[in-house]
Amino acid sequence: MAIEIKVPTLGESVTSGILAAWKVADGDLVEKDQVLYELETDKITSEGTAEASGRIELKVEEGEEVEIGALLAVIDETAEVPAAGKEEASAGSAGEPAEASAGSEEEGESGSSAPSPSPAVRKIAEESGLDPATVAGTGKGGRVTKADMLAALEESGSAPAEETAAAPASGEIREVPPPAPAPATATATANGEPGEKPVTRAKLSPLRRSIANRLVSVQNESAILTTFNEADMSGIMGLRKKHQEEFVARHGIKLGFMSFFVKACVEALRQVPGLNARIEGDELVQNHFYDIGVAVSTDRGLLVPVLRDCEQKSMAAIEKDIAAYAGKAREGKIGIEDLQGGVFSITNGGIFGSMLSTPILNPPQAGILGMHNITERPVAVNGEVVIRPMMYLALSYDHRIVDGKEAVTFLVKVKEAVEDPVRLLFGE
Repeated sequence: MAIEIKVPTLGESVTSGILAAWKVADGDLVEKDQVLYELETDKITSEGTAEASGRIELKVEEGEEVEIGALLAVIDETAEVPAAGKEEASAGSAGEPAEASAGSEEEGESGSSAPSPSPAVRKIAEESGLDPATVAGTGKGGRVTKADMLAALEESGSAPAEETAAAPASGEIREVPPPAPAPATATATANGEPGEKPVTRAKLSPLRRSIANRLVSVQNESAILTTFNEADMSGIMGLRKKHQEEFVARHGIKLGFMSFFVKACVEALRQVPGLNARIEGDELVQNHFYDIGVAVSTDRGLLVPVLRDCEQKSMAAIEKDIAAYAGKAREGKIGIEDLQGGVFSITNGGIFGSMLSTPILNPPQAGILGMHNITERPVAVNGEVVIRPMMYLALSYDHRIVDGKEAVTFLVKVKEAVEDPVRLLFGE
């Protein structure tokens, strides 16, 4: 029986995605629940698993955009997974692409069947007549890739399959389009002026397109202002140094800076509730809960997972939540439900060395706090100039909801809380 692997529904607003990576090769034997692919959408990157055991036939190439419900692969359940194949499938489910189940490289050299070619390789072979068996493969385990086939065609003087017209019907004359121009290279014109320069073009990923669209829309739909202040971080740094060992022993996790700022923002939101609101149509919706979004940078773009019920959680619980989200972000396993429902956001550009910035709102939230780099600077304390670890803070807010007085008051409350952190750590 053939089992179809299709693009699953990933949320009401998600209509398509990019098949970012296959974790298996065409023709591999796979096991039920083995990870097969990574799918990147405009919100998250998710993994797809096998619904049954058997031999898989891939229907799309990596990098293709696919709609929800599109066919990705077919699994033939009649092909049994031998013991060796199960071991390979286990390795594949751990995140490594499974080797072709026809055998190891040594077995291939001794005469067993070679890995079956991918759909793209088969297509080029059919259109050009080039036998993949005659091409030296550079893929894993010596597998012949699409690039190998195109390179072989180029060397033989044949046009690449993608640039060759389909075979004409009997008696029909069809014009073959000219080959695509070579990539731009640095050249010099007759008068010595530089010519074209080398460039690389690539389509924006769905996530990057979504980020771009959201940034433009929030600028157009909100009245964003930013107010600044600075905080003396010596209190937090001293507290962490004094209690870090005990904190780790008790909770099994280190005490970081972010949990202090999460707690400080909760206290500030309680005292300045205008920042804990949003606009829906012609209504102002006041939130009475404290779910704080914390920006996480990933290889594919910025995500803002939400820490739930922060007013009820201890510093240790917040640190564990942050660590869990960081792990999920690295593995590409953050779900849509992790990104929804926040009332306020925090972003820390300081980890990349940012001295000062104006963060952009995460709609429909009314405010976002920007943390920055900690640097030792001379400051005046009780009439004397002393060196202190200082951090600039930035609060961007929607002026449609919040007035300047409220915004400045909120940021002052955050500053006061982080400069007197004892009550944040022991005041739960």
